[in-house]
Amino acid sequence: MSPPSSKTPLAVVAAVIRRNGLILIGQRPMENRHGMKWEFPGGKVEPGEEPRQAIQRELREELGIEAEIGAEITRYEYRYPKRPPIQLIFFSVDRFSGEPENLAFQKIQWEALEKLRDYDFLEADIRFIKSLNRK
Repeated sequence: MSPPSSKTPLAVVAAVIRRNGLILIGQRPMENRHGMKWEFPGGKVEPGEEPRQAIQRELREELGIEAEIGAEITRYEYRYPKRPPIQLIFFSVDRFSGEPENLAFQKIQWEALEKLRDYDFLEADIRFIKSLNRK
């Protein structure tokens, strides 16, 4: 399978993991692209993968949990300057087994929905956070 062209958005999945009224977020390591920005756990959909498979794999890799993937919350296209477009797909996760451990982030944090806007999130996630705060 060839890499996505600049016109075909790269699919990226993200999980909104909830527990006890809080949402789990992660801070990117300093050395990564967009280092120290906050994000929802997730990542790129690999060739041959469905988005639900990708989010399950990403949550295993990043947090060491087995998640029951809930409903798709939303999806939209975003383009960082001088980068190919991405298709962001957000899924709800209300049930999982295992205790989330930090396997990929600078740090992870459980936070209240209304406080998410206080964090320095990836630009692509800001639209989603604003929509959450309106609900």
